Amino acid sequence: MFTHNKRLQYTVRVASPNPGLANLLLEQFGGPQGELAAACRYFTQAVAEDDPGRKDMLFDIATEELSHLEVIGSIVAMLNKGAKGQLAEAVEEEAELYRSLTGGGNDSHTTALLYGGGPALTNSAGIPWSAAYIDTIGEPTADLRSNIAAEARAKIVYERLINVTDDPGIRDALGFLMTREIAHQKSFEKALHSIQPNFPQGKLPGVAKFANVYYDLSKGDDQRGPWNEGPEWEFVEAPTPAVDGGDGTAQVQVGKQDVEVLKAMAARTASRTDVDPVTGADLGAGGATE
Repeated sequence: MFTHNKRLQYTVRVASPNPGLANLLLEQFGGPQGELAAACRYFTQAVAEDDPGRKDMLFDIATEELSHLEVIGSIVAMLNKGAKGQLAEAVEEEAELYRSLTGGGNDSHTTALLYGGGPALTNSAGIPWSAAYIDTIGEPTADLRSNIAAEARAKIVYERLINVTDDPGIRDALGFLMTREIAHQKSFEKALHSIQPNFPQGKLPGVAKFANVYYDLSKGDDQRGPWNEGPEWEFVEAPTPAVDGGDGTAQVQVGKQDVEVLKAMAARTASRTDVDPVTGADLGAGGATE
């Protein structure tokens, strides 16, 4: 059961309307790294989680992400207060209204016109929110790592938003939201490492002879470091196909009837190397027609 407290988790103070900044903030409302995506990611993981500790943590953080969605939405609404009235009542001449809405870098007319200045479930380019942003796979050791990365990406987006505004109230609220991304990363990492072992992900250990091999497949200015060097690693400088010892071809066993059909198809579609056919490109370039 959900209940809602009409007071925000963090106080929103906006110095003055700014539709351009409002549009940028939509990145954290309906964008891939935004609060709705985070809330849906953790909520769906919580519903499916069997471990009581992780289930409780995921529900708590999912609910907090919804509160962050409300904070961002409220900031967007405050920044669009002037634009909302101007759009609704047409109090300015057309050109002045256009300039006021697009000032400050707002290049998404979709969010301004289609949603009337309200917080839209889109990113800053006006692209609608998508459930494709949720990459849960149902394995805690994989999902928790993905959650850590998601919080890290969101933290970076908040940093960038802080850097594009000098409104002290907005910077303060965004700083709080950014900091909560750090706290969530810590919770997810603690939960991950409370599962022992947690690497490699899942149940199967991997094929031992390939698990600690580094193939140097990109040539030029090769670099060595702990990612490919040391007693853990076998460094293969010039790998040749196939690394399994086979001939590197693709093979399949098919029935006798299929063999005959495949031979007939190969004969019908074979390329001829003894002709140089005239093509549309030749004709278009004024080539010979004989």
